Amino acid sequence: MSASNQAPHGLSASLGTWQLWGIAVGLVISGEYFGWSFGWASAGTLGFLVTTIMVAVMYGTFIFSFTELTASIPHAGGPFAYSYHAFGPTGGYLAGMATLIEFVFAPPAIALAIGAYLNVQYPALDPKLAAVGAYIVFMGLNIVGVTIAATFELFVTLLAIFELLVFMGVVAPGFSLANFTKGGWSGADSFSLAAIPGIFAAIPFAIWFFLAIEGVAMAAEEAKDPKRSIPIAYTGGILTLVVLAVGVMVFAGGVGDWTKLANINDPLPQAMKTMVGESSGWLHMLVWLGLFGLVASFHGIILGYSRQIYAQARSGYLPGWFGKIHPRFKTPHRAILGGGAVGIAAIFSDEWLSFGGQSLTANIVTMSVFGALLMYALSMAALFKLRAAEPRLARPYKAPFYPVFPAIALAGALICLGTVAWFNPLLAGLFVLILLVGYGYFQLTHKQREALPFAGLAEAEG
Repeated sequence: MSASNQAPHGLSASLGTWQLWGIAVGLVISGEYFGWSFGWASAGTLGFLVTTIMVAVMYGTFIFSFTELTASIPHAGGPFAYSYHAFGPTGGYLAGMATLIEFVFAPPAIALAIGAYLNVQYPALDPKLAAVGAYIVFMGLNIVGVTIAATFELFVTLLAIFELLVFMGVVAPGFSLANFTKGGWSGADSFSLAAIPGIFAAIPFAIWFFLAIEGVAMAAEEAKDPKRSIPIAYTGGILTLVVLAVGVMVFAGGVGDWTKLANINDPLPQAMKTMVGESSGWLHMLVWLGLFGLVASFHGIILGYSRQIYAQARSGYLPGWFGKIHPRFKTPHRAILGGGAVGIAAIFSDEWLSFGGQSLTANIVTMSVFGALLMYALSMAALFKLRAAEPRLARPYKAPFYPVFPAIALAGALICLGTVAWFNPLLAGLFVLILLVGYGYFQLTHKQREALPFAGLAEAEG
């Protein structure tokens, strides 16, 4: 491999703009297939539409602001590197651990949905075993090489978008505004103050529509021209996802009794079933092609968590064993396998733990959201700090409407974090416990970090 194609510390710099856009949309697109409908249980269709619009505003302002950091500091650690640069080792630890929680807990939720979709076709197949099988297949594909992985990601993302458009087209003739609005305000037909708690309780599931788009930052060291291509990928990605999220939610809620979709892992096949029946070829096509949407996110987030683990390990924040690159494939194979082991354990965690009466998938989604929101807040705080402390830092892309956009994103992240913690106190306690245990490791290993510079940061900035 030529020097021009070799990123710092051995990662292969080979990704183009379209592949990065495929990663941006693919990381998230499973959120259009499942997870979001749990928000209907508390908010109703209209209430959840309000929640989604609020969250979309937060994500839009966040992505336009976050892109400044990604273009300025293209580093595999993403938010971990930005907070380290702004706030030092402790800031790096907090952002890194939050990102790890987001990206390690999201894949098992998606894997369970893959199992649920396959169970529609093969009722005898245990969804959890199918989920484990998905881990084995896609960890292997990620290990083989980043170019192969990203090309595959682009392919399945395009198929997933096509399938969502097909879904909307098939169910559109049966859409009824009366169906969508019936009981739409937390079970009531008209808005009242009683609907507000449900609107806020549904925040984690609106976030699921967009969760993990920021993972493109973790492919920055593997992009050919990150300072140009990543802003394009982010902008195109968030616009694509907003359109798809609103379209899917509105059409699914208007074809029948939406309450039957509010606590299941496969709302789209079940919504289509009311239109075309159980034996329709359309339904079977949705199940099979719908898997591409889940696979796109699952596969992309494996790429994201592995780069986060790798970046932290090579800088002394995690055991150095995870910071090694495969000599042939130039991928962080140990980090891929380590994150997968945690995810597989989470798939079976409901056999030992149960929280708040929610389903296993809902709990895993909420835990991932805790990590995301803390990371978003720290990233926006880092943007403000670096603007003030390092005005001469090269910024190929600058956040539009600064400081308004990052301020909206920061306030939105903090409000959402407080709200999710209020409605999920047990999971909030578990989240804090994980942070504290990690901080204990962080304190015990300070000597190894002193002997090891923050790997890749100088090169990434250059």
